[in-house]
Amino acid sequence: MERSCKNRQDEERQLRFIPSMNEFNGISGKVIAITGASSGIGEATALRLASRGACVVLGARRIDRLDALVAKITEAGGAASCVVTDVTKRAHVENLVKVACERHGKLDVLVNNAGIAHLAPLDELRVEDWEAMIDVNLKGTLYGIAAALPLFRAQGFGHFVNVLSTSGIKIVPTQGVYAGTKNAVRAISESLRQEAGERLRVTVVSPGLVRTELADAMKEGAAKVQVVAGIAKMAISPDAIARAIAFAIEQPDDVDVGEIIVRPTAQG
Repeated sequence: MERSCKNRQDEERQLRFIPSMNEFNGISGKVIAITGASSGIGEATALRLASRGACVVLGARRIDRLDALVAKITEAGGAASCVVTDVTKRAHVENLVKVACERHGKLDVLVNNAGIAHLAPLDELRVEDWEAMIDVNLKGTLYGIAAALPLFRAQGFGHFVNVLSTSGIKIVPTQGVYAGTKNAVRAISESLRQEAGERLRVTVVSPGLVRTELADAMKEGAAKVQVVAGIAKMAISPDAIARAIAFAIEQPDDVDVGEIIVRPTAQG
């Protein structure tokens, strides 16, 4: 009995030395803008970061979905706002960053999440699909960098989180252009990281198969059938990616998490 009481006292003593969760939280109070926020990884990231005390500014094309997400966050006690954002339009991305800064006086993090995938053999010459992926996945991210980098420099702090894909790590047929856009962003992100200096951070996150609407926008064909089957068989929750993004953001200012790969354990 003596030993049991002593153990309990030790536990109580240890608990008194454990600070509140807010003292561990490197996210609370941060202003975070997210593109592609109306569904999937963007939506899950908004919900998770808002639940940790971030002020999230959400960008996507579907204003009805954004309004519903903002309402969900605010009703739960979080802070959120939204701006219609088509990342293929530089002015839209600039406006997202501008609105975040005007409303909150700063921008701590830009999550470049918007992305599309049109998969098909190169022989099919779907040039318009190639251009669309370049416009959204590559140029959309560059527009985000162009909009936020001057602000981050002026502030003396800032964090880019660029969402890539494991398709850029394991190259397979039908995904060449999609993987190419993601690997281009990987190369740009690494260059940016080295140029950033001591005060800015750059993280790339590469999701594997995730339960999102990405496949819904794919054109019919064997590649889409394969992706849909893979999602049904093994895909993980978008929140798994949101947790990885939160992990990178919550680190101390002098810690830069360069790359995170998150995929199903069953994915080859």
